[in-house]
Amino acid sequence: MSGSGGDFLVRMAAASQGRLAQARARLAEADLRRRVAALPSPPAPRFDAAAFHLIAEVKRRSPSVGQLAGASLSPVEQARLYAGAGALVVSVLTEPEEFAGSLADLEAVTAALPALPVMRKDFLVDGYQVLEARAAGAAGVLLIAAMLEPRQLEAMLACALGLGMFVLVEVFGQEDLARCQPAVLAASRTPAGAGRVLLGVNCRDLRTLQVDFSRFAALAPQLPRALPWVAESGIGTPAQAAEVAALGYRLALVGTALMRSGDVPGSAAALLAAGRAALRSAAG
Repeated sequence: MSGSGGDFLVRMAAASQGRLAQARARLAEADLRRRVAALPSPPAPRFDAAAFHLIAEVKRRSPSVGQLAGASLSPVEQARLYAGAGALVVSVLTEPEEFAGSLADLEAVTAALPALPVMRKDFLVDGYQVLEARAAGAAGVLLIAAMLEPRQLEAMLACALGLGMFVLVEVFGQEDLARCQPAVLAASRTPAGAGRVLLGVNCRDLRTLQVDFSRFAALAPQLPRALPWVAESGIGTPAQAAEVAALGYRLALVGTALMRSGDVPGSAAALLAAGRAALRSAAG
């Protein structure tokens, strides 16, 4: 992975490597695999390619805006609100340093809502962390293309799909897309990958933390139509949900706007309604 010492993503990757080493020291991979093998199959998201869906995120903090929730936040209750509002997937931040997340948050949500597809969102750098996510009950994981060499991405995709999980592969721009597209498309064409591989565009470049909403439109013509597209970051209003839906994105990942909302069900419903109305308008 390339980047300067001040690059946020480089720092996150280094911190993730440190946590990985600590986790391996606590539990051998062979033991973790045995633990995962004893679990039932994870729930699969019921994705409808003709509809617009929401991935709603539980996160306590954002490095760009600061604290979003205190220690009193119940990840389970937040996830229940999301599920009740019609979210297809709930994403749970597990990164501890910049996002104040934890595997404990993930475990709490998956234990309380076993039928809900829950995704681990973190800066994952190794297949061990995919196993760790599954052991905590996750049905899916986020993989950031800019953090992973193509062979790493291939291996982690194979690991997750082999466990029956879904994968959201995230890109920031054309370079990331070009590097990851062969592996992502190949994985999606395997029996295990059918319907379980999503491609996300994050309009916040995590190397710089800068948001550029126009990135959604700029990259849309280059995205493979064989995969569902996810619009990530910067979406907080129904108008923005409608805009990305009209561009061809079938899912939106929304965290900060929902964490700050005083009416989570109403906010989520408004985002979904706007996205779906935009699709109907485009089809008509």
